[in-house]
Amino acid sequence: MNGKADPRAEGEVTTRTRLDRGRGALGPALELVHTGRAPTRAVLTAELGVTRATAGAVAAELEALGLIRIDAKPSAAAGSQGRPSHRLSVAEDGPVALAAQVHADGFRAALVGLGGRTVATAPGCEIIDADPAQVIGSVVDAGARLLRETGRRCVGAGLAVPSAVAEPEGTALNPLHLAWPAGAQVREIFTERVRAAGIGGPAFAGNDVNLAALAEHRHGAGRGARDLLCVATGHRGVGGALVLDGRLHTGSSGLALEVGHLTVNPEGRPCHCGSRGCLDVETDPLAFLTEAGREPGPEGLLVQARTLLRDAYADPAVRSAAEALIDRLGLGLAGLVNILNPDRIILGGLHRALLEADSERLRAVVADRSLWGRSGSVPILACTLDHNSLVGAAELAWQPVLDDPLGALG
Repeated sequence: MNGKADPRAEGEVTTRTRLDRGRGALGPALELVHTGRAPTRAVLTAELGVTRATAGAVAAELEALGLIRIDAKPSAAAGSQGRPSHRLSVAEDGPVALAAQVHADGFRAALVGLGGRTVATAPGCEIIDADPAQVIGSVVDAGARLLRETGRRCVGAGLAVPSAVAEPEGTALNPLHLAWPAGAQVREIFTERVRAAGIGGPAFAGNDVNLAALAEHRHGAGRGARDLLCVATGHRGVGGALVLDGRLHTGSSGLALEVGHLTVNPEGRPCHCGSRGCLDVETDPLAFLTEAGREPGPEGLLVQARTLLRDAYADPAVRSAAEALIDRLGLGLAGLVNILNPDRIILGGLHRALLEADSERLRAVVADRSLWGRSGSVPILACTLDHNSLVGAAELAWQPVLDDPLGALG
């Protein structure tokens, strides 16, 4: 022994110290890459407020977990000077979450990776049984087949349903457009079926529009908004969701933002809730088809309504129906703007198609009927993600990994 320290041992200690300091930053770092806000190590360093060495150790640990990829030799942009920072991206061959969605016209299963990327989807079913256990079991089986076919590791599973989901029980309180009983134990059933299929990780369930808003906020039209209002038509009915300061707002028991039952036409159609003229029955696909004098066809209400609006807008009856729905939707949005004062509104389903058909009319109604609309001109945008409720269901399953990557996967 010559009393000199071993440089290799010192280096290992230094690396461990950096990682120990950065371990609490693993989750925030993964979320930054997951949402596209840290495309390089330099941006990651700045966003986390740590040293470059600590950011490097954190990124290396996330890569070792199979969650991200580091490109240490990216090509320099034209006209740039100096060595470009390491590029960070989600691992395209990494783990996935099982996402499932049930709606009035069927169900669908998918595997979704980090970054909101859909890796694989199963063909949708168009028949919904009155027994929730039967339907949920079928969609889980479809997801399990995808996992076997792809061989991907699964971090957990999420289910989107067209109903308010009460917390903490996980019950579907009002699946009005399904033949399911009120209070169906959807989370318990989903968890049991996921376990029976041999799928690991936690299982979650949530309202489809809440999950659509979560997905759009992280990966779509809502990215960067602080207070985001999402209103959307599903295959039947209307739902709403609110993201406040970056977090999904579900209220004290998961039941916030039941916007479908705002009255926008007091003398209008009877609603399933017992009232009349609610957004739920005045601005959904069935309302549009009825207003336009069309009978529902076999292809699904949302598909039929979108197709009619796109292909026959020049038809006076179709245009008149669209204008009627736009006026009712604008009235409902104006009331929500007065109460919530969001900095952005995003619209999905048929509402997205109505916005694209006559955005000027819709924005004018909201501005005319709302105090904040007049003074602040709240941006109203279309949702941009395909199957955003599925992506949002996957976000539920990814959240424990985003909170603690090492604890969830290490």
